[in-house]
Amino acid sequence: MSETLECDVLIVGGGPAGLSVASHLSPSISSIIVHQDAEIGRPVRTSGGSWLRDVQALGIPSHLYQIIDQLDFYSDNAKALFAVHRDKMVVLDITGLYQFLAELSADKDRRLLLGTKFLTTEKQADGSYISQVRSRQSGVEKIHSKYIIEASGWKSAVLEALDLGQKPTRTGVGIEYEFPIGNYPKNRAILFVGATALTGYGWIFPTAQNTLRLGVGVINPDTDLSPRQVMNSFIAGGHAERYGIEIPEDYEINAGIIPSVPYERQMIYDNVIRTGDAANFATPTVGEGIRIAIEFGRILGQELSAHIGGDARALKRYEAKAARVFTRDYKYGFAMNQRIAQYSPDRWDKSVRRLARLSEHEVTQMVRSRFSAKLILRTIYLSLRAKLVG
Repeated sequence: MSETLECDVLIVGGGPAGLSVASHLSPSISSIIVHQDAEIGRPVRTSGGSWLRDVQALGIPSHLYQIIDQLDFYSDNAKALFAVHRDKMVVLDITGLYQFLAELSADKDRRLLLGTKFLTTEKQADGSYISQVRSRQSGVEKIHSKYIIEASGWKSAVLEALDLGQKPTRTGVGIEYEFPIGNYPKNRAILFVGATALTGYGWIFPTAQNTLRLGVGVINPDTDLSPRQVMNSFIAGGHAERYGIEIPEDYEINAGIIPSVPYERQMIYDNVIRTGDAANFATPTVGEGIRIAIEFGRILGQELSAHIGGDARALKRYEAKAARVFTRDYKYGFAMNQRIAQYSPDRWDKSVRRLARLSEHEVTQMVRSRFSAKLILRTIYLSLRAKLVG
């Protein structure tokens, strides 16, 4: 075992959350990012759906996303088609985006350990932590830090090591095939539900790199099926033809896992702070969370810097802001998530027909997990109306 590495902040996870924390730490604060993959942004573990106004507000360069202005929903026997003018969706270049986020901290006192797996950590008498990591190049190493950022995603590796939490018992698991776009329109995204994606949903997303992402996600343990089984059934059933896509023999495979459990307010465990998927920030409706991970990663970096500088309330501000943004909307979103995971194909048909009666704004707010009182009442009304008229 080599000499113990020293830093102020150990960041476990080199995804958008961990990278954004590092980019917004004060220059005087040293950090080490532990990332299990050999390259930032590869392999791809997310479909990359997000929203134009959010990525623009975050300063994401335009070449890293494809703008979507047609968002269509399909069930087995129904469809709801929306030309989006007010709140456009985007599909992100995941690898390019993550590498862009990594560069934002390149001029700071931070070290990036690629191909390195977090193993465990122990709290010391003075409140600091000694963690063990393993890489192919250096073997097992120790890292001594005052703070740890839990950004390891659904695994919650740091909280588990300290017996402060555990992996979620319910997860969204997805697989995605990526291939040349062909004649598919670059501005159109599709979400499909029903028999081809029970307990979850499927998606067709065009990218700015002239590729198409065809994916399906399921909720475990709500179903015993794996995403690959669902995808194989989708392809074998010829369903791709319905959406005007051709799947070549060669394609890239992307896969990922996110938590699908209720939002919990606590973010701070002494000097361990969670963020990103480890904090269950991904929206409970469709599981998109990159924009949220970036925003709150940056907030955490700023507030942790203030805390280290002597502001005793800084970390509580981070926790409180997250609670204000997520608690109410994620409560309704998770209730919807649980309910629709049990939908039959017939019920999905009815749901998509109701969806078609919503406005463009109501649909995008629902997908974003933003549940105003008006939207809640509107969806209840449409549900009751559908039952009354059969």
